[in-house]
Amino acid sequence: MIPAMLASSAPSRRTAGSVLRFGRLASMGTLTLLILVAGVWASWGTAHHVMLTKGRERGTVVVTACGESTCTGPFTPVTAGSQPRARVVIEKSYAVRAGRTYDVVVKPGGDEVVRSGPAGILYAWVPLAGALLLASVVVAGGLGLGRLGKLLAGAGLALLTAAFLTV
Repeated sequence: MIPAMLASSAPSRRTAGSVLRFGRLASMGTLTLLILVAGVWASWGTAHHVMLTKGRERGTVVVTACGESTCTGPFTPVTAGSQPRARVVIEKSYAVRAGRTYDVVVKPGGDEVVRSGPAGILYAWVPLAGALLLASVVVAGGLGLGRLGKLLAGAGLALLTAAFLTV
């Protein structure tokens, strides 16, 4: 009688284990997707100005002064129809220093500029690099996909290293 009862409970334990496994995979997969989408979203705010430059004002800025979070300087256009500006604002980062000249793109509707060229593109995608590193931990640990986790971590690390070296 007892072995018959144990045999009938075995399929329900397997079913419960399958449901828990599916729940873990679904939740970790959703979390991974959310992290990666957030990284793209955070990067795209700047990246689209740098990557899609058709019709935008491009030029150079010579940084003359820096405050706590921004630097300023005169803008010299290189595209036809662009107007020189006496003062534009660029975000202060470890790579922007007073006295240096940078290739920039003017954000529409203002005097704010972002770096252009390879350095600007890589710097714009740094939030995605961080998201790739974070997602690699979730993929390797939560989903149990070690190789894919290593691939994501390698891509994030490569992007961060390239941005650091070019900026």
